[in-house]
Amino acid sequence: MTGGFARSVVNFDAGAETPAAGIYTAIGIALATLLLTPFLANLPQATLAATIIVAVLSLVDFSAMRRVWTYSKSDFSAMAATILGTLFLGVEIGVVMGVALSLLLHLYRTSRPHMAIVGQVPGTEHFRNVERHQVITSPEILSLRVDESLYFANARYLEDRVAELVAERPELKHVVLMCSAVNAIDASALESLEEINHRLIDTGITLHLSEVKGPVMDRLKHCDFLNDLTGRVFLSQYEAVDRLAR
Repeated sequence: MTGGFARSVVNFDAGAETPAAGIYTAIGIALATLLLTPFLANLPQATLAATIIVAVLSLVDFSAMRRVWTYSKSDFSAMAATILGTLFLGVEIGVVMGVALSLLLHLYRTSRPHMAIVGQVPGTEHFRNVERHQVITSPEILSLRVDESLYFANARYLEDRVAELVAERPELKHVVLMCSAVNAIDASALESLEEINHRLIDTGITLHLSEVKGPVMDRLKHCDFLNDLTGRVFLSQYEAVDRLAR
């Protein structure tokens, strides 16, 4: 990198690899200023601008834009906000707009995490989404896999989702939250888990956890949630269903 975008691109295209390139660039600019100014003075500004645009144009990666658009429309919106903000409002504002929109999109996506009812794949100890695979389920056991860390933005959504699924299953006796994808549980989510536990007590349903990661379990041990939990914490989902189905 050597100063502005245009000079950096010229150096890159010329094959510059060391800081010495900056010295040679400075010498070249000095010589051009002293010797070539009379020849360049009468050139229209549009011509000089076009020279810079041609040099910088290689920085624009249109293929990356197409790839991001195809893969994720929300990610492309953050990219587009950064590009437009930089072009019309300045580099700093454009970057801030991109970062802010990315944070908002992250909060929106994680506020409604993917939750899948899972069942046992026949002949194995694996559990998969009932909507994607032919699996074995029990009307007395609800196995719910949460594919996101639990925090303040999605804590209430978890409560509502569990309540909705429980209301649809009058024969239900056990709810097992499969936490294999849960990397963290914050204080708000902990309160939601406690509320779910208390609500299930009133309906005669037992709440269990399975496949809880070590760091998450360490945090849970520092509070009373595990003591108040009506069910158990199982090492695997297979063990949970095997024990509860007996």
